[in-house]
Amino acid sequence: MSDKKLKVTLVKSVIGTKQSHRATVRGLGLRRIRHTVELQDTPAVRGMITKVAYLVKCEA
Repeated sequence: MSDKKLKVTLVKSVIGTKQSHRATVRGLGLRRIRHTVELQDTPAVRGMITKVAYLVKCEA
């Protein structure tokens, strides 16, 4: 499929956020602030990033 990657970094704390947003951050594989993961560029991952865009930074 697509071999493109996205670098996603958690830049804001999940404390005080909705439970579903916390679950989405964990689903992306992010554990702590400034933790970065590389993920496949898929529509599902894009949707998750969009949902918690105020908590994460994304680079192509």
